[in-house]
Amino acid sequence: MTSQKPLNVWQYKPWWCQPWSILLTGATLISGSWLLFHKVWLTILISIPLLTWMGFFLLIYPKVFMKMIREEAIGNRE
Repeated sequence: MTSQKPLNVWQYKPWWCQPWSILLTGATLISGSWLLFHKVWLTILISIPLLTWMGFFLLIYPKVFMKMIREEAIGNRE
């Protein structure tokens, strides 16, 4: 049995594409839109694509990456 170090998608990403930078950018843009315009409808309009982007890169992309790595590892063993 081999001891494999678990892979982490964030090891392959630059500093500006780390979870903390994605959260910080999204929160800054959403709160900045509110502080600048004071319009709920505009803040919601800005929030929808930003939250979609953040959700994809923080929740969906890491899972897809790990699935791809596992499938690649299985394919290499055969």
